[in-house]
Amino acid sequence: MKYLYSLAILGFILFASSCRNDFETVASSGNLTFSKDTVYLDTVFTNIGSSTYNLKVYNKSNEDISIPVVKLANGESSNYRLNVDGIPGKSFENVQVLAKDSIFIFIETTIDIQDVANSDLQFLYTDKIVFDSGSNQQDVDLVTLVKDAMFLYPQQFQNGTTETLVLGQDDQGNDIEVYGFFLDDTELHFTNEKPYVIYGYAAIPPNKTLTIDPGARVHFHADSGFIVANNASIKANGLPSTNTEALEGEIIFEGDRLEPDFSDVPGQWGTIWLTDGSTNNEFSYATIKNALVGILMDSNDGDRTLTLKNVQIYNSAADGLQIKTGDVYGENVVISNSGQSSLSCLLGGRYTFKHCTFSNYWANSFRSFPTLQITNAFATEDNLFISDLIEANFENCIIYGSEQKEIGFYKEDGATFNFNFKNSLIRFVDPNGDFEDDPNYNFTNTNLYTNCVFNEDPVFQDTQTNNYNIETETSAANGIGDPNVAAQVPVDLNGVNRNVTNPDAGAYESTVFPDEGD
Repeated sequence: MKYLYSLAILGFILFASSCRNDFETVASSGNLTFSKDTVYLDTVFTNIGSSTYNLKVYNKSNEDISIPVVKLANGESSNYRLNVDGIPGKSFENVQVLAKDSIFIFIETTIDIQDVANSDLQFLYTDKIVFDSGSNQQDVDLVTLVKDAMFLYPQQFQNGTTETLVLGQDDQGNDIEVYGFFLDDTELHFTNEKPYVIYGYAAIPPNKTLTIDPGARVHFHADSGFIVANNASIKANGLPSTNTEALEGEIIFEGDRLEPDFSDVPGQWGTIWLTDGSTNNEFSYATIKNALVGILMDSNDGDRTLTLKNVQIYNSAADGLQIKTGDVYGENVVISNSGQSSLSCLLGGRYTFKHCTFSNYWANSFRSFPTLQITNAFATEDNLFISDLIEANFENCIIYGSEQKEIGFYKEDGATFNFNFKNSLIRFVDPNGDFEDDPNYNFTNTNLYTNCVFNEDPVFQDTQTNNYNIETETSAANGIGDPNVAAQVPVDLNGVNRNVTNPDAGAYESTVFPDEGD
């Protein structure tokens, strides 16, 4: 009986508490506190929705309160959207907050720059969240930087389908399609006047060239990128920048989410795909970041397929640069933090890299691939393809990372396999002797490894922020470079002259790191 009596009392308490109404609260007296005075929704492109931001509203009093009104100052015309304690809208009445408790307000926005009078290429859009009125009114400011852009996307047809590109056929003869479109002649010149935002894959037509001016910014939506068709080219040649923050001369390829939380998130967009037959592609003073694969290149036409000078590729979910049977020249290239390999030279080809830094300190998941892999074969489920590795030369380079074995070879008989590392710093630790019988890992063979240093710390400045400068006093890459190679690449990625007796390996000449806190 006592047990049933206790249950009855408990049930009454629960019933009474569930029936609480506005009469049990007191009106807000203007003493709310907030998790922030201003909510910055960071930067968005026109017509692209922002991330969701939150504001916490605290009632620090000893009484349950009711806020008579919570609303946007611009009312229904505001471009902000609210969700107050789980209810969407732009104006709310009698919002209750229990004593010593809080509620969440979630904020989003989508803004059309064309709807704003006298707007320029970018502008600040502002509003306020208003709590109560009269002498009890309290405000929290909302601020968003909105940028105008050039939007390029596949055509939407009246039957509801979207324009696609056919990339070939599968084993059953079915077309392999991706959402995409061919750029027309008026779209084959990207300037630096406005950012470009691309939805789907923008294809450079056969026998055409896409030219990208210094200082251009190219943003890709999810599952988007470039496709360079047969006999087509992309020329993305930037210039050195005088402002290390603005990077006014550099060309940057990245995703279309501009909020700081997305600045280093891998895999936000697809790839720059240089398909079989594309030719004379050039990238200089360019950064490619946060892609699935930074640059994906298939085959070559007998000419130089790809030239990279002063290029950085960061935070690729798979490979930074993946090449199959390519012909590539690179100098002052940094490729780092990739989910698989930073550089994959697959299925033979011809490669020369001078004063490059290939590193991998991937921390987002387990990594089973070395920083650099080189093969003369490529296996699929049904076939093994073999092609000559004519040459793969690495001169005055750094190949390093967080794993023990940061170079990897896959050699099949029946095709040549020629490579050489010269005056380079390499990480390869084989504690169990698994590779001691493989001649490709015979580091005493001067035909393969000339004046190289192994397993000594390059002392990078900050691998987590992709800062691969090396330290003057302690880096093992100091002074190990060949001066004759340095004379061919006389300026490093920072613009520092390499005209010294003992140049350093890698893309950067060494520097004195600032003290922590400076």
